[in-house]
Amino acid sequence: MTIRVLLADDQALLRSAFRVLVDSEPDMEVVGEAADGAQAAALAGSERPDVVLMDIRMPGTDGLAATRAITADPELSGVRIVMLTTFEIDEYVVESLRAGASGFLGKGAEPEELLGAIRIAHAGEALLSPAATKGLITTFLAQSAAAPAGAGPGADAGRLAALTAREREVLVLVGGGLSNDEIAERLDVSPLTVKTHVNRAMAKLGARDRAQLVVTAYETGLVRPRGE
Repeated sequence: MTIRVLLADDQALLRSAFRVLVDSEPDMEVVGEAADGAQAAALAGSERPDVVLMDIRMPGTDGLAATRAITADPELSGVRIVMLTTFEIDEYVVESLRAGASGFLGKGAEPEELLGAIRIAHAGEALLSPAATKGLITTFLAQSAAAPAGAGPGADAGRLAALTAREREVLVLVGGGLSNDEIAERLDVSPLTVKTHVNRAMAKLGARDRAQLVVTAYETGLVRPRGE
């Protein structure tokens, strides 16, 4: 199976470098390039890529707005978005995850990391850069604790009512950054059983992938930032 990739970045030189790298892989191909978020959203609709490499900061329509547009379209539910950022810590990253992005990657990543990120996002099995992504979520959701009542972590705890006790337990471990294999070992069950619980939790919570499950775990207060 060939992974269809859309590149969205306002720097033409960077897009060219990404295209050469992606097209050099036997299981990948670039199906389009966009210089801003509006073009990215339009191309996502016409080309139906499997994965979009989306720069967060672009002139005009930025990557965050484009991500929201793509994830809001039910016909594009299979599109996975990997946010690209110059800085590992970026306030827009968490908003991107909330909007439906599968994760993020620094532009300084090694070529193999980038290719691996595309494959992981396409598989939908795990977050990209789990520890760093969790750190970002912890940082910015912890800040929301100082927001007005009802706006911080725990405000949406009612969303968890549909989950079984086991699904909540699995969600806690997903929020902790554990893989399916690690969760299976912790709970003494098979990875397939864990995958089933994860998929059911995603369906009940309306999450596109594990990235959104992690966000939900923090937003509902099921998982607390360290130090609380």
